[in-house]
Amino acid sequence: METSIYTQRVDDCLRRVARWLEAFDPDELDYATTDGVVSLLFPDGARYVLNRQSAASQVWFAAGARAWHYNWDEAGARWVDDRDGHALYDNLARVVTEKLGRKVAAP
Repeated sequence: METSIYTQRVDDCLRRVARWLEAFDPDELDYATTDGVVSLLFPDGARYVLNRQSAASQVWFAAGARAWHYNWDEAGARWVDDRDGHALYDNLARVVTEKLGRKVAAP
């Protein structure tokens, strides 16, 4: 994928996730952003990280002891896991749901 297209897609993804996180009560789930990184911060000290991986043209997400690598799927216009093809936003909702103990909608 061309670098400028990758950068635009991943930056759109990170902005979308940051907007999604704005709706959470910061006492339940806070977040921080830096260039190419969105960190999800939980009151118990847990930190999940979504970040740009330019060298691989991927988005990586780490939550607890687990990590996933996502490639852009042109046909589906979405980020999908490079192992089993699940969608990034669905996985974000799933792991945050598990962490918070209540159902949350995907970004």
